[in-house]
Amino acid sequence: MTNSPESGIEAVGLTKRYGDKTVVDDLTFTVRPGTVTGFLGPNGAGKSTTLRMLLGLDAPTRGHSTVGGRPYAAHAAPLHEVGALLEARSVHPGRTAHNHLMALAHTHGIPRSRVTRVLDIAGLSEVAHRRVKSFSLGMGQRVGIAAALLGDPATVILDEPVNGLDPEGVLWIRNLLKSLAAEGRTVLISSHLMSEMALTAEHLVIIGRGRLLADTTVADFVRDSAHGVIKVVTPETGLLSQLLTARAHGAVDVTSPAPGTLHISGTDAEHIGRTAAAHSIPLFELTPQAASLEQAFMNLTRDAVAYRATPLEGAAA
Repeated sequence: MTNSPESGIEAVGLTKRYGDKTVVDDLTFTVRPGTVTGFLGPNGAGKSTTLRMLLGLDAPTRGHSTVGGRPYAAHAAPLHEVGALLEARSVHPGRTAHNHLMALAHTHGIPRSRVTRVLDIAGLSEVAHRRVKSFSLGMGQRVGIAAALLGDPATVILDEPVNGLDPEGVLWIRNLLKSLAAEGRTVLISSHLMSEMALTAEHLVIIGRGRLLADTTVADFVRDSAHGVIKVVTPETGLLSQLLTARAHGAVDVTSPAPGTLHISGTDAEHIGRTAAAHSIPLFELTPQAASLEQAFMNLTRDAVAYRATPLEGAAA
């Protein structure tokens, strides 16, 4: 891979409306070369619409975006500038992986040797001449990633790249994305897997209901998130929960991940200990837990969730 990036991805005031519904609302952010940037948000946050606008598939109602210093549509040979995966299954099922990539290669004068190379990178060499309709979800995902890499692009945009991959495949894509960023490329990935994003991304752009919620590093986001979680083990979970939340007016959040165990946020260990002591509640454990990306994300997007499920009756909170 030899191309070098210019100015990454820039979105300025991106807005998309469908009738009276605003899907993306005045969204401004920058994705810089040389780092893996995670693009996060709850379902319905506007992530897919934003990616489509970056790639010229949807026209913004207002605002603009550039990739590599110019609008996507202004690139004379876009496969050489931007490699994208939005829908892995957008391949004719009767084609082989090799023929699909060759068809794309012919549009840009890309040599057969490059097709062979990306099939090897994606681990598809042994199945390159099988029809795509016989592929598993994970193999189809690899075809899409191979297509994104075909033009040796300076910018890579992937939507849910680990979807359907087995553990070996997840490790492969993680290392691949990091190596692309290490080469100075611009890498933007969207995913719902917080544990994987924590291991892969260095920077985050988080949106909710179409608006920017955070644009920061992973480390700073986790560190600066709301109160950390404190683990409490006690035989009096019900009473302690009631005491902590009764006068807190919603500021203290208590969940029970297992019998006899509470996860408490919105207060500190000293207050929990003093409350328990004042009511003779035995505590077998009182341990502040390190914040996770998932916890920080859930705290930030709590009020931006468009589709909220109802817990089963009798399930733990």
